[in-house]
Amino acid sequence: MNIQSIVDWLDAGAPPAQRPQDVLQQLCLRLCDLGLPLYRTAVFVRTLHPNVAGRGFIWHQPQNIVEIVSAEIGIQDTEQYLKSPVRVVFTEHIEVRKRIEGREGPLEFPILDDLRQEGATDFFAVPMRFLNGEVHGASFVTRRAGGFTDEEIDTIRGIMPAFSRVAEIYAWRRTARNILDAYLGEQTGEKVLAGKIRRGDGEDIRAVIWFCDLRDSTPIADSMSRPEFLGLLNEFFECILGPVLEHKGEVLRFIGDAALAIFPIPGDGELAERVAASRRAVQAAQAAIERMAAFNAKRSRPLGFGIGLHLGHVLYGNIGTPTRIEFTVIGAAANEAARIEGFCKTLGVPLVLSEPVARHVAGCVSLGSHRLRGVEEPLELFTLSAISSPAR
Repeated sequence: MNIQSIVDWLDAGAPPAQRPQDVLQQLCLRLCDLGLPLYRTAVFVRTLHPNVAGRGFIWHQPQNIVEIVSAEIGIQDTEQYLKSPVRVVFTEHIEVRKRIEGREGPLEFPILDDLRQEGATDFFAVPMRFLNGEVHGASFVTRRAGGFTDEEIDTIRGIMPAFSRVAEIYAWRRTARNILDAYLGEQTGEKVLAGKIRRGDGEDIRAVIWFCDLRDSTPIADSMSRPEFLGLLNEFFECILGPVLEHKGEVLRFIGDAALAIFPIPGDGELAERVAASRRAVQAAQAAIERMAAFNAKRSRPLGFGIGLHLGHVLYGNIGTPTRIEFTVIGAAANEAARIEGFCKTLGVPLVLSEPVARHVAGCVSLGSHRLRGVEEPLELFTLSAISSPAR
């Protein structure tokens, strides 16, 4: 088979494909046009992510679709992985060729038994060698009687170097996105990838600002080992910030045992957008309070906390030194959100909302007007009537 046109296409970056699944789909169709009898093609790439060990892209010829699957951290210890030909490719860096047609009884790998039920006749897995030394894997399956010919196996081998280069580029893009999402947040990471990386890059936005804090962290830290306290902080943040992410908020920074997040208001901040962001922020706060209640029910010493919500204009961008910058929000509204949270302890409630947020949310009760440090005019503060558990 003359594969030069496919190699040239891959060397050119596989145009017009924009996503890895598009590259795989178009590659398989081009190989089929050459006469390669593909039924299923899968690509497995390990990745750098706090929760995901890798991703798989599986092309199914009958539907001409690419299925995307994720493998969680820890899959390496599961029977599914240990009895997979992909493990052999990953760990031994060798090809795995297994003929399925005409064989009786259980096969070497459970996946081969599953493929036999689908009518598969031949299985071929190959290493995908990246320039940085990493080895990932791809597998090819046919249902044609007699399986793959030697020439077809050589065809697959022939396209792998060029295909691996394209796969590596997409893998590094994914790794960069994973790292930015984990350390900066999805929306902030998107801005950094778009080139907003210079000190001073930023934009004036309107947002609901979330500030939360753990109470009495110093005595708690003194009562346990550092690893135990780190684990407790992680559990606390998972309970209280998980709902922020689930309600389309962005966690910007951790400040010891406190955290700053925003619910951006898009466009010109029309009333409907302000209402939507305020309600999402309050819904996240309610969910966080519920999760903390469930968490505290398991503890002999419940954790106290506070959440403050405020709405205003902030500068969303890069600040810092020429060699160390941080993408965050700055401005009076951000400072005021932290001071509003401080009233949780004073007023004995786990959630305090400023009037600009409360006006858009049903079920709020006034806590009176209070003067924030550094702010001339008093600000009316609120909480939710449904909240009965006091903050400690």
